[in-house]
Amino acid sequence: MAHTYASLLFHCVFSTKERLHLLSRDVRERLWPFMGGIARNNGFKALAVGGTEDHAHVLLSLPTTMPVAKAVQLIKGGSSKWLSATFPKLDPFEWQEGYGAFSISVSHVKDTLAYIGRQEEHHRHRTFQEEYLQFLERHGVEYDKAHLWG
Repeated sequence: MAHTYASLLFHCVFSTKERLHLLSRDVRERLWPFMGGIARNNGFKALAVGGTEDHAHVLLSLPTTMPVAKAVQLIKGGSSKWLSATFPKLDPFEWQEGYGAFSISVSHVKDTLAYIGRQEEHHRHRTFQEEYLQFLERHGVEYDKAHLWG
């Protein structure tokens, strides 16, 4: 083949350090577009960004040259620095060290976009921890309960 073609879609989830409720509505309204800009500026796409006071969801479309770990590092690192500089009351802002990255097929993009868009509604009934465990189990990811929350 003369060219490389790929569909690399990842639903990534990560929380604030210690899952503290630091991301007010005003902060989130500015943070989500900023995270999308980080993706654009680094050659990949954030198809959706959302979340609540204590965590973020990002649906990423990655080129073959961008490992998911690097994409998440760029988004988390860049947004942490920006949050600390833009919102002094959050300084120093930190995300939890780890993250979840779950591959999705093109046929699930519409549902994933809707899911990310409904985060506030969704979390009226389920905590971040419950949601994250459900993701791990649904995707068959083995995990150690002793090291899950850091």
